[in-house]
Amino acid sequence: MVAARAAEMAHRAEHHSVPANAASAKRGDDRRLLEDLYRAAVDAVDPARAVSRALASDESSARRAPWILALGKAGAHMCRAAIELFESAGHSAPGALIVTTTGAEAPTGDVELVYGDHPVPGQGSFAAAERIASFVERVSRGDDVLVLLSGGTSSLVAAPVPGISADDVTQLFKCLLASGADIAASNAIRKRFSRWAAGRLAVALAKRGAASVRCLIISDVIGDDLAVIGSGPCVPDPRTAKELLRLVDQDEVQSCITPPLKKHLDAVARGELPETPKPGDPAFRIVTSKIILGNRSAREGASARAHEIGLAPVNVVDTPIQGDAARTGERLIRELVQFAASSAGAHDKRTARGCMIWGGETTVRLDANAPPGGRNQELALAAARALDGLGERARGLALLAAGSDGRDGPTDAAGAVVDASTWRAIANASRDPERDLAEHASHASLESVHALLRSRSTGTNVGDIVIGLVKQQ
Repeated sequence: MVAARAAEMAHRAEHHSVPANAASAKRGDDRRLLEDLYRAAVDAVDPARAVSRALASDESSARRAPWILALGKAGAHMCRAAIELFESAGHSAPGALIVTTTGAEAPTGDVELVYGDHPVPGQGSFAAAERIASFVERVSRGDDVLVLLSGGTSSLVAAPVPGISADDVTQLFKCLLASGADIAASNAIRKRFSRWAAGRLAVALAKRGAASVRCLIISDVIGDDLAVIGSGPCVPDPRTAKELLRLVDQDEVQSCITPPLKKHLDAVARGELPETPKPGDPAFRIVTSKIILGNRSAREGASARAHEIGLAPVNVVDTPIQGDAARTGERLIRELVQFAASSAGAHDKRTARGCMIWGGETTVRLDANAPPGGRNQELALAAARALDGLGERARGLALLAAGSDGRDGPTDAAGAVVDASTWRAIANASRDPERDLAEHASHASLESVHALLRSRSTGTNVGDIVIGLVKQQ
């Protein structure tokens, strides 16, 4: 059945294709242009520059250097920038700890670097949580602490609270990732069972007598909710256990709450175990938080580059992308077609190439045996199907979808680039793209036609970037 369907699509492709050399050249031009815009988006959210700007504008940075705790995918870059700024003012931090992803390099000096696990916590994350405990114990009364927070923190430092096993935490993360739940719902649940989440880090530092806890944050979540980013280690948890129990009654996450986790929540709801730190807790009086980068910064970076190279018109979409990745991919193609139609004839034909820029984070609901893939790859494959269904109206359209961190799911790709030829090309490569999309095999499907976008770790994370390209006919 699969071979027959692929053969049928290959036969249809033979009667709808343009000359191979011309089509290949155009696809290459579109891809290079889209990759250029993607790089501009990532460059615009450089964590080191953002930290330097934030600290340079703070007068307290010139008085003395604080303890530095850098957590997340951008941790090494953020910490390096902070140390360099303090040293330029003649100060040295009393100590620094970075918890980040494998491959990052520590700044020179007295800096401890620990690798956690992502997107599912493991032994590295549990060891990182212990190192944080040692770090906190070194803080003395009157000390200042600088917390540098970025995406990935929830998993990188995850370790169970008392009464919960490491296996319970690991399985919870796995289940929530596969459930299709958005990041806000996932982190509302995960923080309950994670040792340093839900404001617990701030409480521990306050107990040590810290004079101030200053948080500089790179946001990877829609809405930039401080309680969601990194599972909110230094901000109060707004939800009670009773409210969370109502949340987990939703079908998509109910199965993730194993009996030990449910027992723990019930005990908190009955008052037998303490609640997470709440607004009004005196520990948060010493905490200040500032978001220094977010997805908007990346979109603006891509937009600036588009204008610089003469694209017109350029439409930066304010509404974040979210929800099911495949349905979002189809919707974005509809929006791209409307954009192309509305801008037709409005500009000089020599420069009539425009783009749309979206940002946010979609979801994919997976079963236990799902093959490798990622939300951006699934979005791109669905977009390729939508482009194929447009026929001649898809000419001149192309789309890139990628993670700003350079990694899309548990794969070696950041995302993918597709155009009107991608869907049929997959069929010509003896795959069934319809089945691949249904079974979430986006990675293998897109790899078969070299549509994957591969990128090294970018050292930052502000969610996903999607860029659509139009060319007037």
